[in-house]
Amino acid sequence: MTTKRTTRLRRPLLAGTTAVAAMAVTAGFMAATPDQAKAATGPKLSLIAATESVTLTSWKEEPGVYLDLGTYLTAEGTPLEFKVNRKSYKDPVTITQTVFNGGKATSKTLPLGTVKDFSGLPGFAEITITDKAGKKVVTRTESFCPNNASGRVRPDAPSTSKYPESCPTNPFTLGSVWGVEKGWASNTYAGSYTESVKLAAGTYTAKVGVAKKYRDLFGIADKPATVKVTVEERSWEEGRGGAGARSAAAGEHAGHGAGHQAAPSAHAGHGPGHAPTPAQAGAPETSGAGVSYNVGHGPLKAAPPALPWALKKQQQAGRADAQMQTGDTAGQTDGSRKAPALKPMSQRPTGKASVPDVPKPDLRSLPAYGITISDGGEDVPGKDYLAFSANVWNAGPAQLVVDGFRSPGKAKMDAYQYFYDAQGKQVGYTPTGTMEWDPRPGHVHWHFTDFASYRLLKADQKEAVRSGKEAFCLANTDAVDYTVKNANWHPYNTDLATACGQENSISVREVLDVGSGDTYSQDLPGQSFDITDLPNGTYYIQVLANPAKRLKETNLDNNSALRKIVLGGTPGKRTVTVPAHDLVNAN
Repeated sequence: MTTKRTTRLRRPLLAGTTAVAAMAVTAGFMAATPDQAKAATGPKLSLIAATESVTLTSWKEEPGVYLDLGTYLTAEGTPLEFKVNRKSYKDPVTITQTVFNGGKATSKTLPLGTVKDFSGLPGFAEITITDKAGKKVVTRTESFCPNNASGRVRPDAPSTSKYPESCPTNPFTLGSVWGVEKGWASNTYAGSYTESVKLAAGTYTAKVGVAKKYRDLFGIADKPATVKVTVEERSWEEGRGGAGARSAAAGEHAGHGAGHQAAPSAHAGHGPGHAPTPAQAGAPETSGAGVSYNVGHGPLKAAPPALPWALKKQQQAGRADAQMQTGDTAGQTDGSRKAPALKPMSQRPTGKASVPDVPKPDLRSLPAYGITISDGGEDVPGKDYLAFSANVWNAGPAQLVVDGFRSPGKAKMDAYQYFYDAQGKQVGYTPTGTMEWDPRPGHVHWHFTDFASYRLLKADQKEAVRSGKEAFCLANTDAVDYTVKNANWHPYNTDLATACGQENSISVREVLDVGSGDTYSQDLPGQSFDITDLPNGTYYIQVLANPAKRLKETNLDNNSALRKIVLGGTPGKRTVTVPAHDLVNAN
């Protein structure tokens, strides 16, 4: 368990730059044994380097470099696909490989303990860095998420990858799908799951290989990739890397106005933002191996991914046609452009409302996490607050689709839930509350009311404090379980820049897709729990989905989740201890 106190929530920023050149050095394949030849063991996998040399930047203000060395794992013949699950939080995480052979897919259970969580294959990449004199200065292993930034390695490969982007970071993830599409390459860089290393400015040689247990498991040749590394030291005050540029970049990508983005899968509530200082500003572009969700509910936005590997390779080769297309931005090219806002129905529904017997969403709450003590800052001095993150997700089998329609001159929209048959045809609707406009900085969008409720319960589970946050802009911020029926591996509105409308909107559509959840961090007064006058002792944070039961669901009996905490300390110095929730020991 953990004890924590802070005056303000922070996100660990990913700081590092990459220069990936053209040449791909392909590795050979390990010769199959007779027994291996008889059984389909999966795709042909190979470790490649996209370039012979990279330049990494160490910032004077944050010394250290991130080892985005431009090495990729390629899949040929068939895709590399895994399904990662846990039956409950009392059970360990398990992994199966989907093996494709002759158009048929079979499941191959990998050894228990292959994975410990949903961040990727632990210890997959083995990295050694030597200096000019041949002395080893870094030896480390890193996890590999097959859903890292990827791109095609040959022109006849599928034009898009069917696999999700990034591996989940929510500690209460239940299921995930990982994959490298056939004819594609996925970056081996561990992104936000790794730590920087201290390297002085100079030149080095990096050797990247695949750990023996994975070579044996997947039949990967023992041929490490070698990359020349140049480390340059720079200051944020210099040129494009200056504080102004970095702060501007952070503002440009922040989902909710100045300074709103949180730790992976832990998004700050929609309250007044704080302009980022240079040390908080968005990190430089990376390979995109970090989280691609979680874009819009918190203090700072994660660094945007860099261009896909295939496009970088074309540019380095001097290809004239390797230009970003209209509407592309960094990390949103090669089939991954940012989606426009979801479109509601063209007009308010008419006729008799009905709730047909068709598949419906199933809203479920995850236990609270990211739990810490905060104060009210200058705005509310002398107060102690309990801040936390909460997620409500949709277990399906149908999307939650809510449209809001505004009558001329009315401050609120009337909200309607829609229902669809197996062919996607709308077959019914029902009124389901309202949507209200929130003009506060850091919000500036339409909130759907009564989506969730947060309560602090006493040891006897009677209510002690209720959060004032009960209206929400829905977004698919977290991949909670992509193994459930009808899970959408590429949800449309993964951040609030693509959802929830504008002040002059006449109608708005908000969607929570199957398999995805929406996380909010309650870290501002009015959202977090005021514990100033609460005695020390045991409490429970309750996350309750659909509290008024206005939304029609498959099951209303799984809408609540509890997380035990213990408050301690003295006024102004309160503490919180968060026991493990079964096998999940994350506060």
